[in-house]
Amino acid sequence: MLPTSCLVAILAALSVSSALTIPQPPKHHSTVSAAFHEIDINPHPFLRLSNSPSDVPESGVHEESFDVEELAEMDAHMKDYKGWDLDEMRLISIQRGDQMEEEFKWVTEYDKIILKTKGFKFMDITDAPTLGMANMLSPGGGAKKLYTYPQPSSNSSTHAYTTAHLYPKLSTDIMKANLIKFSGFRTRYYRSETGKQSQQWLLSKIKEYAQVNPHITIKEHPHSWGQNSIVARIPSAHAIKMKSSKNKDDGDKKKKTEKDSVVIIGAHQDSANMWPFLPAPGADDDGSGTTSILDAFRVLAASSYKPTHSAVEFHWYSAEEGGLLGSQAVAKVYEEDKVDVKGMIQMDMTAWVKKDTKEVIGVITDFVDPALTKFIAAAVHEYCDIPAVPTKCGYACSDHASWSKAGYQSAFSIESTFEDSNKAIHSSGDTIEHPEFSFDHMQQFSKLAIAFAVELGGLDVPKK
Repeated sequence: MLPTSCLVAILAALSVSSALTIPQPPKHHSTVSAAFHEIDINPHPFLRLSNSPSDVPESGVHEESFDVEELAEMDAHMKDYKGWDLDEMRLISIQRGDQMEEEFKWVTEYDKIILKTKGFKFMDITDAPTLGMANMLSPGGGAKKLYTYPQPSSNSSTHAYTTAHLYPKLSTDIMKANLIKFSGFRTRYYRSETGKQSQQWLLSKIKEYAQVNPHITIKEHPHSWGQNSIVARIPSAHAIKMKSSKNKDDGDKKKKTEKDSVVIIGAHQDSANMWPFLPAPGADDDGSGTTSILDAFRVLAASSYKPTHSAVEFHWYSAEEGGLLGSQAVAKVYEEDKVDVKGMIQMDMTAWVKKDTKEVIGVITDFVDPALTKFIAAAVHEYCDIPAVPTKCGYACSDHASWSKAGYQSAFSIESTFEDSNKAIHSSGDTIEHPEFSFDHMQQFSKLAIAFAVELGGLDVPKK
Protein backbone atom coordinates (compact mmCIF):
# COMPACT_ATOMS: atom_id res chain seq x y z
CA MET A 1 0.00 0.00 0.00
CA LEU A 2 1.22 3.49 -0.75
CA PRO A 3 1.68 5.64 2.33
CA THR A 4 -1.01 8.31 2.74
CA SER A 5 1.49 11.07 2.02
CA CYS A 6 2.29 9.42 -1.32
CA LEU A 7 -1.38 9.08 -2.17
CA VAL A 8 -2.01 12.71 -1.31
CA ALA A 9 0.80 13.75 -3.65
CA ILE A 10 -0.58 11.64 -6.49
CA LEU A 11 -4.13 12.88 -6.05
CA ALA A 12 -2.98 16.45 -5.69
CA ALA A 13 -1.24 16.12 -9.05
CA LEU A 14 -4.38 14.70 -10.59
CA SER A 15 -6.49 17.47 -9.08
CA VAL A 16 -5.27 19.92 -11.70
CA SER A 17 -7.73 18.38 -14.14
CA SER A 18 -10.21 16.68 -11.83
CA ALA A 19 -10.84 19.42 -9.24
CA LEU A 20 -10.01 17.18 -6.30
CA THR A 21 -9.28 18.82 -2.96
CA ILE A 22 -7.02 16.77 -0.68
CA PRO A 23 -6.22 18.15 2.78
CA GLN A 24 -3.10 17.18 4.64
CA PRO A 25 -3.60 15.23 7.87
CA PRO A 26 -3.89 17.69 10.76
CA LYS A 27 -0.76 17.82 12.92
CA HIS A 28 -2.70 18.62 16.05
CA HIS A 29 -6.22 17.83 17.07
CA SER A 30 -7.95 18.50 20.36
CA THR A 31 -11.64 17.92 19.86
CA VAL A 32 -12.19 16.78 23.43
CA SER A 33 -10.33 16.51 26.69
CA ALA A 34 -8.19 13.54 27.61
CA ALA A 35 -11.15 12.01 29.43
CA PHE A 36 -12.80 11.29 26.09
CA HIS A 37 -9.87 9.54 24.41
CA GLU A 38 -10.99 6.01 25.32
CA ILE A 39 -14.62 5.15 25.00
CA ASP A 40 -14.68 2.75 27.91
CA ILE A 41 -13.98 5.53 30.43
CA ASN A 42 -16.49 7.99 28.97
CA PRO A 43 -20.01 7.10 30.14
CA HIS A 44 -21.84 9.41 27.71
CA PRO A 45 -19.60 10.31 24.74
CA PHE A 46 -22.39 12.09 22.86
CA LEU A 47 -23.38 14.43 25.69
CA ARG A 48 -20.93 17.14 24.78
CA LEU A 49 -20.39 19.95 22.31
CA SER A 50 -18.37 19.27 19.19
CA ASN A 51 -16.24 22.22 18.14
CA SER A 52 -13.99 20.25 15.86
CA PRO A 53 -11.26 21.99 13.87
CA SER A 54 -11.55 19.25 11.27
CA ASP A 55 -13.85 21.42 9.14
CA VAL A 56 -16.72 18.99 8.85
CA PRO A 57 -19.14 20.08 6.10
CA GLU A 58 -22.07 22.06 7.47
CA SER A 59 -20.82 21.38 10.96
CA GLY A 60 -21.84 23.51 13.88
CA VAL A 61 -22.52 22.91 17.52
CA HIS A 62 -24.12 19.55 18.19
CA GLU A 63 -25.72 18.65 21.48
CA GLU A 64 -27.86 15.59 21.98
CA SER A 65 -30.18 14.83 24.87
CA PHE A 66 -31.34 11.40 25.98
CA ASP A 67 -34.02 10.25 28.36
CA VAL A 68 -33.26 8.28 31.50
CA GLU A 69 -33.97 4.92 29.85
CA GLU A 70 -31.59 5.65 26.97
CA LEU A 71 -28.83 6.76 29.33
CA ALA A 72 -29.26 3.58 31.37
CA GLU A 73 -29.22 1.55 28.15
CA MET A 74 -25.93 3.09 27.08
CA ASP A 75 -24.38 2.70 30.53
CA ALA A 76 -25.27 -0.99 30.61
CA HIS A 77 -23.57 -1.72 27.31
CA MET A 78 -20.49 0.53 27.26
CA LYS A 79 -18.28 -2.50 27.80
CA ASP A 80 -19.36 -3.82 24.41
CA TYR A 81 -17.49 -0.97 22.69
CA LYS A 82 -14.29 -1.01 24.73
CA GLY A 83 -11.26 0.53 23.02
CA TRP A 84 -13.11 2.55 20.38
CA ASP A 85 -11.38 5.93 20.26
CA LEU A 86 -13.79 8.65 19.13
CA ASP A 87 -10.87 11.03 18.56
CA GLU A 88 -9.13 8.74 16.07
CA MET A 89 -8.53 10.62 12.82
CA ARG A 90 -10.08 9.18 9.68
CA LEU A 91 -9.82 10.24 6.04
CA ILE A 92 -13.21 10.39 4.33
CA SER A 93 -14.38 11.06 0.80
CA ILE A 94 -17.59 13.03 0.26
CA GLN A 95 -19.34 13.53 -3.05
CA ARG A 96 -20.34 17.07 -3.97
CA GLY A 97 -23.65 17.37 -5.83
CA ASP A 98 -24.39 15.20 -8.84
CA GLN A 99 -20.96 15.64 -10.32
CA MET A 100 -18.19 13.06 -10.13
CA GLU A 101 -16.21 15.29 -7.82
CA GLU A 102 -14.93 14.11 -4.46
CA GLU A 103 -13.82 16.15 -1.48
CA PHE A 104 -11.40 14.59 0.98
CA LYS A 105 -11.39 15.53 4.66
CA TRP A 106 -9.73 14.38 7.85
CA VAL A 107 -12.34 13.97 10.57
CA THR A 108 -12.67 12.14 13.87
CA GLU A 109 -14.73 9.04 14.50
CA TYR A 110 -17.12 11.32 16.38
CA ASP A 111 -17.35 13.64 13.37
CA LYS A 112 -18.34 10.62 11.25
CA ILE A 113 -21.27 10.00 13.57
CA ILE A 114 -22.36 13.63 13.24
CA LEU A 115 -22.10 13.45 9.46
CA LYS A 116 -24.39 10.41 9.45
CA THR A 117 -26.97 12.25 11.57
CA LYS A 118 -26.93 15.10 9.05
CA GLY A 119 -27.51 12.77 6.10
CA PHE A 120 -24.07 12.85 4.51
CA LYS A 121 -22.99 9.82 2.49
CA PHE A 122 -19.27 9.19 2.54
CA MET A 123 -16.57 6.59 2.24
CA ASP A 124 -14.01 6.17 5.02
CA ILE A 125 -10.92 5.57 2.88
CA THR A 126 -8.35 5.54 5.70
CA ASP A 127 -7.66 1.81 5.43
CA ALA A 128 -7.85 1.58 1.63
CA PRO A 129 -6.66 4.95 0.29
CA THR A 130 -5.26 3.39 -2.88
CA LEU A 131 -8.47 1.60 -3.91
CA GLY A 132 -8.87 2.21 -7.64
CA MET A 133 -5.35 3.57 -8.10
CA ALA A 134 -3.92 0.39 -9.66
CA ASN A 135 -6.64 0.55 -12.26
CA MET A 136 -6.34 4.31 -12.76
CA LEU A 137 -2.56 4.27 -13.18
CA SER A 138 -2.34 1.14 -15.37
CA PRO A 139 -0.61 1.39 -18.78
CA GLY A 140 -3.94 0.76 -20.52
CA GLY A 141 -5.32 4.03 -19.26
CA GLY A 142 -7.21 2.58 -16.34
CA ALA A 143 -9.83 0.65 -18.29
CA LYS A 144 -10.66 -2.84 -17.04
CA LYS A 145 -12.43 -5.23 -19.34
CA LEU A 146 -15.97 -3.96 -19.86
CA TYR A 147 -18.60 -6.62 -20.17
CA THR A 148 -21.72 -6.55 -22.25
CA TYR A 149 -24.65 -8.42 -20.76
CA PRO A 150 -27.22 -10.84 -22.17
CA GLN A 151 -30.84 -9.96 -22.69
CA PRO A 152 -32.81 -12.18 -20.29
CA SER A 153 -35.68 -14.01 -21.95
CA SER A 154 -38.65 -15.83 -20.50
CA ASN A 155 -38.43 -18.19 -23.48
CA SER A 156 -34.98 -19.52 -22.59
CA SER A 157 -34.26 -22.90 -21.02
CA THR A 158 -32.40 -21.08 -18.23
CA HIS A 159 -35.51 -19.14 -17.33
CA ALA A 160 -37.75 -22.20 -17.55
CA TYR A 161 -35.52 -24.27 -15.26
CA THR A 162 -34.94 -21.45 -12.78
CA THR A 163 -38.61 -20.58 -12.32
CA ALA A 164 -39.78 -24.20 -12.30
CA HIS A 165 -37.06 -25.88 -10.21
CA LEU A 166 -35.18 -23.24 -8.20
CA TYR A 167 -37.78 -20.64 -7.21
CA PRO A 168 -40.14 -23.18 -5.56
CA LYS A 169 -37.35 -24.01 -3.09
CA LEU A 170 -37.26 -20.46 -1.73
CA SER A 171 -38.96 -20.12 1.64
CA THR A 172 -40.33 -17.06 3.40
CA ASP A 173 -40.66 -19.18 6.56
CA ILE A 174 -36.92 -19.89 6.57
CA MET A 175 -36.16 -16.24 5.81
CA LYS A 176 -38.36 -15.09 8.66
CA ALA A 177 -36.76 -17.49 11.15
CA ASN A 178 -33.29 -16.34 10.10
CA LEU A 179 -34.15 -12.64 10.25
CA ILE A 180 -35.81 -12.94 13.66
CA LYS A 181 -32.57 -14.41 14.97
CA PHE A 182 -30.33 -11.96 13.09
CA SER A 183 -32.26 -8.85 14.14
CA GLY A 184 -32.49 -10.21 17.68
CA PHE A 185 -28.92 -9.17 18.45
CA ARG A 186 -29.02 -5.89 20.35
CA THR A 187 -26.97 -4.30 17.61
CA ARG A 188 -24.81 -5.57 14.77
CA TYR A 189 -22.69 -2.43 14.84
CA TYR A 190 -19.25 -3.35 13.59
CA ARG A 191 -17.48 -1.95 16.67
CA SER A 192 -19.62 -3.87 19.16
CA GLU A 193 -19.28 -7.30 20.74
CA THR A 194 -22.76 -8.26 19.54
CA GLY A 195 -21.67 -7.22 16.05
CA LYS A 196 -18.97 -9.88 16.25
CA GLN A 197 -21.43 -12.40 17.63
CA SER A 198 -23.97 -11.76 14.86
CA GLN A 199 -21.24 -12.25 12.25
CA GLN A 200 -20.30 -15.59 13.76
CA TRP A 201 -23.94 -16.68 13.76
CA LEU A 202 -24.28 -15.68 10.11
CA LEU A 203 -21.07 -17.54 9.25
CA SER A 204 -22.39 -20.70 10.92
CA LYS A 205 -25.62 -20.46 8.93
CA ILE A 206 -23.76 -20.04 5.64
CA LYS A 207 -21.58 -23.05 6.46
CA GLU A 208 -24.67 -25.06 7.35
CA TYR A 209 -26.22 -24.37 3.95
CA ALA A 210 -22.94 -25.03 2.12
CA GLN A 211 -22.47 -28.50 3.62
CA VAL A 212 -24.58 -30.12 0.91
CA ASN A 213 -22.20 -28.91 -1.80
CA PRO A 214 -18.56 -29.92 -1.18
CA HIS A 215 -17.29 -27.59 -3.92
CA ILE A 216 -18.41 -24.42 -2.14
CA THR A 217 -15.75 -22.56 -0.16
CA ILE A 218 -16.45 -20.18 2.71
CA LYS A 219 -13.89 -17.59 3.76
CA GLU A 220 -13.78 -14.79 6.30
CA HIS A 221 -12.09 -11.56 5.29
CA PRO A 222 -10.57 -10.41 8.59
CA HIS A 223 -10.90 -6.82 9.78
CA SER A 224 -9.15 -5.09 12.64
CA TRP A 225 -12.46 -4.24 14.36
CA GLY A 226 -13.37 -7.93 14.72
CA GLN A 227 -16.55 -8.26 12.67
CA ASN A 228 -15.31 -9.99 9.53
CA SER A 229 -16.76 -9.92 6.04
CA ILE A 230 -17.81 -13.28 4.61
CA VAL A 231 -17.33 -14.65 1.08
CA ALA A 232 -19.04 -17.83 -0.14
CA ARG A 233 -17.79 -19.03 -3.53
CA ILE A 234 -19.55 -21.44 -5.88
CA PRO A 235 -16.87 -22.39 -8.43
CA SER A 236 -17.58 -22.89 -12.11
CA ALA A 237 -18.00 -26.39 -13.51
CA HIS A 238 -14.76 -25.86 -15.43
CA ALA A 239 -12.86 -24.96 -12.25
CA ILE A 240 -14.26 -28.03 -10.49
CA LYS A 241 -13.17 -30.22 -13.37
CA MET A 242 -9.70 -28.70 -13.43
CA LYS A 243 -9.29 -29.16 -9.69
CA SER A 244 -10.23 -32.81 -9.87
CA SER A 245 -7.96 -33.50 -12.81
CA LYS A 246 -4.63 -35.11 -11.93
CA ASN A 247 -2.88 -34.10 -15.15
CA LYS A 248 -2.87 -30.35 -15.68
CA ASP A 249 -0.63 -29.30 -18.51
CA ASP A 250 0.32 -25.68 -19.28
CA GLY A 251 -2.44 -25.37 -21.84
CA ASP A 252 -5.07 -26.34 -19.33
CA LYS A 253 -3.70 -23.84 -16.83
CA LYS A 254 -3.90 -21.08 -19.40
CA LYS A 255 -7.45 -22.04 -20.23
CA LYS A 256 -8.40 -21.96 -16.57
CA THR A 257 -6.97 -18.48 -16.16
CA GLU A 258 -8.95 -17.21 -19.14
CA LYS A 259 -12.23 -18.45 -17.62
CA ASP A 260 -11.50 -17.36 -14.06
CA SER A 261 -14.11 -14.59 -13.81
CA VAL A 262 -16.56 -14.06 -10.96
CA VAL A 263 -20.09 -12.78 -10.46
CA ILE A 264 -20.74 -11.13 -7.06
CA ILE A 265 -23.99 -10.79 -5.10
CA GLY A 266 -23.60 -8.65 -1.97
CA ALA A 267 -25.32 -7.26 1.12
CA HIS A 268 -24.06 -5.74 4.35
CA GLN A 269 -24.41 -7.60 7.62
CA ASP A 270 -23.87 -4.75 10.09
CA SER A 271 -26.51 -2.42 11.54
CA ALA A 272 -26.39 0.97 13.21
CA ASN A 273 -28.46 3.25 15.35
CA MET A 274 -27.92 6.92 14.56
CA TRP A 275 -26.22 6.94 17.98
CA PRO A 276 -24.16 3.75 17.98
CA PHE A 277 -24.52 2.84 21.67
CA LEU A 278 -28.29 2.44 21.34
CA PRO A 279 -30.04 -0.71 20.05
CA ALA A 280 -30.01 -1.28 16.29
CA PRO A 281 -32.00 -4.38 15.27
CA GLY A 282 -31.49 -3.46 11.60
CA ALA A 283 -34.23 -5.76 10.34
CA ASP A 284 -34.50 -3.88 7.06
CA ASP A 285 -31.09 -2.18 6.97
CA ASP A 286 -29.65 -4.54 6.04
CA GLY A 287 -30.95 -7.66 7.70
CA SER A 288 -33.42 -7.93 4.84
CA GLY A 289 -30.79 -7.86 2.09
CA THR A 290 -28.57 -10.23 4.07
CA THR A 291 -31.45 -12.66 4.44
CA SER A 292 -32.68 -12.32 0.84
CA ILE A 293 -29.32 -13.32 -0.61
CA LEU A 294 -28.82 -15.96 2.10
CA ASP A 295 -31.95 -17.78 0.96
CA ALA A 296 -30.84 -17.53 -2.67
CA PHE A 297 -27.50 -19.04 -1.64
CA ARG A 298 -29.27 -21.80 0.30
CA VAL A 299 -31.30 -22.79 -2.76
CA LEU A 300 -28.35 -22.76 -5.16
CA ALA A 301 -26.24 -24.80 -2.75
CA ALA A 302 -29.00 -27.36 -2.18
CA SER A 303 -29.55 -27.63 -5.95
CA SER A 304 -25.87 -28.52 -6.58
CA TYR A 305 -25.61 -25.47 -8.81
CA LYS A 306 -22.45 -25.36 -10.93
CA PRO A 307 -22.03 -22.17 -12.95
CA THR A 308 -20.95 -22.81 -16.52
CA HIS A 309 -19.31 -19.45 -17.31
CA SER A 310 -18.08 -17.78 -14.12
CA ALA A 311 -17.77 -18.49 -10.44
CA VAL A 312 -20.60 -17.03 -8.36
CA GLU A 313 -19.81 -15.43 -5.01
CA PHE A 314 -22.07 -14.24 -2.23
CA HIS A 315 -20.60 -11.48 -0.05
CA TRP A 316 -21.77 -10.28 3.36
CA TYR A 317 -19.83 -7.11 4.16
CA SER A 318 -18.90 -5.74 7.55
CA ALA A 319 -18.89 -2.05 8.49
CA GLU A 320 -20.94 -0.59 5.65
CA GLU A 321 -22.34 1.79 8.24
CA GLY A 322 -18.81 2.97 9.07
CA GLY A 323 -18.20 4.27 5.56
CA LEU A 324 -18.10 1.11 3.40
CA LEU A 325 -15.05 -0.18 5.25
CA GLY A 326 -15.61 -3.91 4.74
CA SER A 327 -16.41 -3.83 1.03
CA GLN A 328 -13.49 -1.49 0.34
CA ALA A 329 -11.12 -3.96 1.99
CA VAL A 330 -12.50 -6.88 -0.04
CA ALA A 331 -12.56 -4.93 -3.33
CA LYS A 332 -8.96 -3.82 -2.75
CA VAL A 333 -7.82 -7.44 -2.54
CA TYR A 334 -9.65 -8.28 -5.77
CA GLU A 335 -8.15 -5.25 -7.50
CA GLU A 336 -4.62 -6.11 -6.36
CA ASP A 337 -5.07 -9.77 -7.38
CA LYS A 338 -6.46 -8.66 -10.76
CA VAL A 339 -9.62 -10.70 -10.27
CA ASP A 340 -11.89 -10.56 -13.31
CA VAL A 341 -15.25 -9.46 -11.90
CA LYS A 342 -18.01 -9.82 -14.48
CA GLY A 343 -20.51 -7.84 -12.43
CA MET A 344 -21.49 -7.02 -8.84
CA ILE A 345 -24.98 -6.36 -7.45
CA GLN A 346 -25.68 -4.96 -3.99
CA MET A 347 -28.96 -5.64 -2.18
CA ASP A 348 -29.44 -3.18 0.66
CA MET A 349 -32.95 -2.97 2.18
CA THR A 350 -35.36 -5.37 0.48
CA ALA A 351 -38.41 -5.60 2.77
CA TRP A 352 -40.37 -2.34 2.83
CA VAL A 353 -43.55 -1.69 0.85
CA LYS A 354 -44.81 1.72 1.86
CA LYS A 355 -48.53 1.99 2.54
CA ASP A 356 -50.59 3.08 -0.47
CA THR A 357 -47.71 2.53 -2.92
CA LYS A 358 -47.24 -0.04 -5.64
CA GLU A 359 -44.88 -2.92 -4.88
CA VAL A 360 -41.75 -2.48 -7.00
CA ILE A 361 -38.02 -3.19 -7.10
CA GLY A 362 -35.97 -0.02 -7.11
CA VAL A 363 -33.00 -0.02 -9.49
CA ILE A 364 -30.48 2.68 -8.63
CA THR A 365 -29.32 4.68 -11.65
CA ASP A 366 -26.66 7.00 -10.21
CA PHE A 367 -23.05 6.03 -9.48
CA VAL A 368 -23.57 2.60 -11.06
CA ASP A 369 -22.64 0.91 -14.33
CA PRO A 370 -25.29 1.72 -17.00
CA ALA A 371 -24.96 -1.57 -18.89
CA LEU A 372 -25.27 -3.73 -15.77
CA THR A 373 -28.12 -1.57 -14.48
CA LYS A 374 -30.00 -2.06 -17.75
CA PHE A 375 -29.47 -5.81 -17.38
CA ILE A 376 -30.84 -5.71 -13.81
CA ALA A 377 -34.01 -3.96 -14.95
CA ALA A 378 -34.48 -6.55 -17.71
CA ALA A 379 -33.88 -9.41 -15.27
CA VAL A 380 -36.52 -8.02 -12.91
CA HIS A 381 -38.98 -7.87 -15.80
CA GLU A 382 -38.36 -11.48 -16.81
CA TYR A 383 -37.74 -13.20 -13.48
CA CYS A 384 -39.70 -11.28 -10.83
CA ASP A 385 -43.41 -10.78 -10.24
CA ILE A 386 -43.25 -7.01 -9.79
CA PRO A 387 -41.82 -4.23 -11.98
CA ALA A 388 -38.53 -2.39 -11.73
CA VAL A 389 -38.48 1.37 -11.27
CA PRO A 390 -35.48 3.69 -11.66
CA THR A 391 -34.41 5.71 -8.62
CA LYS A 392 -31.39 7.56 -7.25
CA CYS A 393 -29.70 7.43 -3.86
CA GLY A 394 -26.53 9.56 -4.04
CA TYR A 395 -22.85 8.89 -3.66
CA ALA A 396 -21.54 5.92 -1.63
CA CYS A 397 -25.00 4.89 -0.46
CA SER A 398 -23.99 1.23 -0.26
CA ASP A 399 -21.21 -1.26 -0.92
CA HIS A 400 -21.50 -1.30 -4.71
CA ALA A 401 -19.63 2.04 -4.58
CA SER A 402 -16.48 0.25 -3.41
CA TRP A 403 -16.52 -1.96 -6.49
CA SER A 404 -17.19 0.97 -8.81
CA LYS A 405 -14.23 2.78 -7.28
CA ALA A 406 -12.05 -0.26 -7.94
CA GLY A 407 -13.02 -0.05 -11.61
CA TYR A 408 -15.56 -2.87 -11.69
CA GLN A 409 -19.09 -2.83 -13.09
CA SER A 410 -21.58 -2.70 -10.24
CA ALA A 411 -25.29 -2.15 -9.65
CA PHE A 412 -27.67 -1.66 -6.72
CA SER A 413 -31.24 -2.79 -6.12
CA ILE A 414 -33.43 -1.53 -3.27
CA GLU A 415 -36.94 -2.13 -1.88
CA SER A 416 -38.66 0.82 -3.60
CA THR A 417 -37.93 4.24 -4.94
CA PHE A 418 -35.49 5.93 -2.59
CA GLU A 419 -38.21 8.37 -1.52
CA ASP A 420 -40.58 5.55 -0.49
CA SER A 421 -37.97 3.48 1.37
CA ASN A 422 -38.10 2.68 5.09
CA LYS A 423 -37.63 5.78 7.26
CA ALA A 424 -37.29 3.78 10.51
CA ILE A 425 -33.75 2.66 9.67
CA HIS A 426 -30.85 3.61 11.95
CA SER A 427 -33.14 3.43 14.96
CA SER A 428 -34.43 0.92 17.49
CA GLY A 429 -37.63 0.87 15.43
CA ASP A 430 -36.10 -0.96 12.45
CA THR A 431 -37.85 -4.25 13.21
CA ILE A 432 -40.06 -6.72 11.39
CA GLU A 433 -43.04 -5.53 13.47
CA HIS A 434 -44.49 -3.22 10.85
CA PRO A 435 -47.40 -3.87 8.47
CA GLU A 436 -45.20 -2.49 5.68
CA PHE A 437 -42.44 -5.06 6.32
CA SER A 438 -42.95 -7.89 3.83
CA PHE A 439 -41.16 -11.24 3.54
CA ASP A 440 -42.92 -11.84 0.23
CA HIS A 441 -41.28 -8.65 -1.00
CA MET A 442 -37.91 -9.85 0.29
CA GLN A 443 -38.37 -13.04 -1.71
CA GLN A 444 -38.56 -11.06 -4.94
CA PHE A 445 -34.94 -10.05 -4.28
CA SER A 446 -34.01 -13.68 -3.63
CA LYS A 447 -35.42 -14.41 -7.08
CA LEU A 448 -33.40 -11.55 -8.55
CA ALA A 449 -30.24 -12.83 -6.87
CA ILE A 450 -30.75 -16.29 -8.38
CA ALA A 451 -31.50 -14.75 -11.78
CA PHE A 452 -28.30 -12.69 -11.56
CA ALA A 453 -26.33 -15.85 -10.77
CA VAL A 454 -27.72 -18.09 -13.50
CA GLU A 455 -27.80 -15.46 -16.24
CA LEU A 456 -24.25 -14.19 -15.68
CA GLY A 457 -22.65 -17.22 -14.07
CA GLY A 458 -24.33 -19.62 -16.46
CA LEU A 459 -26.57 -22.62 -15.92
CA ASP A 460 -26.24 -26.14 -17.28
CA VAL A 461 -29.89 -27.07 -17.67
CA PRO A 462 -30.31 -30.80 -16.91
CA LYS A 463 -31.47 -32.83 -19.85
CA LYS A 464 -34.80 -34.56 -19.52
